[in-house]
Amino acid sequence: MGGLLHLLVLSFLLYFSRAEATSAVGVNYGQLGNNLPSPPDTVQLIKNRLSSKSVKLYDANPQILRALKDTGLEVSTMVPNELIANISADQALADHWVEANIMPFYSGTKIRHLLVGNEILSDPANRWFWLKLVPTMRRIQKALKKHRIRNVKVGTSMAIETLEGSSVYPPSNGSFRSDILGSVMKPMLQFLSETKSFLHLDAYPYFQWAKDPEKINLDYALFESKSIRYTDPGTGLIYTNLFDQMVDSMVFAMKKLGYPNIRILMAETGWPSAGDYDQIGANIYNAATYNRNLVKKLTARPPVGTPARPGWAMQGFLFAVFNENQKPGPTTERHFGLLYPNGSKVYEIDLSGKMASSGHEPLPSPTNNKPYRGPIWCVGNKTCEAIRPGKPCHNPDSLLFHASYAFSSYWTQFRNSGMSCFLNGLATQTIKDPSYGSCKFPSVTH
Repeated sequence: MGGLLHLLVLSFLLYFSRAEATSAVGVNYGQLGNNLPSPPDTVQLIKNRLSSKSVKLYDANPQILRALKDTGLEVSTMVPNELIANISADQALADHWVEANIMPFYSGTKIRHLLVGNEILSDPANRWFWLKLVPTMRRIQKALKKHRIRNVKVGTSMAIETLEGSSVYPPSNGSFRSDILGSVMKPMLQFLSETKSFLHLDAYPYFQWAKDPEKINLDYALFESKSIRYTDPGTGLIYTNLFDQMVDSMVFAMKKLGYPNIRILMAETGWPSAGDYDQIGANIYNAATYNRNLVKKLTARPPVGTPARPGWAMQGFLFAVFNENQKPGPTTERHFGLLYPNGSKVYEIDLSGKMASSGHEPLPSPTNNKPYRGPIWCVGNKTCEAIRPGKPCHNPDSLLFHASYAFSSYWTQFRNSGMSCFLNGLATQTIKDPSYGSCKFPSVTH
């Protein structure tokens, strides 16, 4: 009987040690929009409209940090990428940054995580200062300690691209890329282990599925699969959704470097509610389904964890509060928001996990879950303010036509190199042929 009691006590302690990472769902607060509410209004929307208990920032914006004071919201803030190189070589600069950006707000704002940079290991253009990342994390940690701040965890966000081949099939094959394996990841995991911090992961099943929709079942990516199972041939672990595969790929990658128990915090995840004609699956139905199911998973009691870590609690941040109209890249990038800039919901969602699925409104049926097979043109965006009547770019009347031809020609030439039909908001996709008379517009056909 005593042995059984001892086992129960150990299980109890293990549960709560793992649950130290609050199993709550927060939201990423991006600011790349020219029509967004003020920080105080946004904070109220996060609390009251989304029922969130935590928020992640992409800088240490003083207006936002002040607006978060005395709200009870847990906060993750960030050292910008551009400061990493300088801070890595100068402890005094690290001390000053913490003194200027954390100390003034710390007493009233519940800062719990401080990230050093955002996905810098995913971009080869940042290669020159990859080696500066961990030294900067250590200097920031030292600066926090100097200022007697001991309950803020230091980390950095990383995407699935840090894995060799970005592959999650099978998860047990997960390993970090050779160009960062020993030079960056090994010392980083040592730091995270020493400080009992988290590996902050940005994981988007949407992008994994959209790259290979013929092989990956959409329901499997949306947590909706009732019968599809993927068995990892290396471990025998059985997976029922793509999200768990992505998480466990990181688990196995860390294990191979000798760090099997570092906790994972989902720094970013989500699903776009709209996209261009060649961006399949980006619609309100899928976005609502994915995000609601993720909330259900992360707020489950007791925690469900993943096949490689059953019962482990995980905190997560959905991307993002708003649809941000100035985000560069494909149309999907501007449609990850849970709210429109006017504060209304893109679809019903409650990040507390308390709303039952039966309490949601019917969702519009998806219309783009299959690839569009017809021709697509890239034309001038008619909503562009500068080309409306009376605006400086309206005359001559043929400006839009000429610009559209140039956009479409340029896009078709360079699309395979990553060019999107956005061009800072001046262009948009269409499936209506804009050709006129003998002028035939170039197009992309799927």
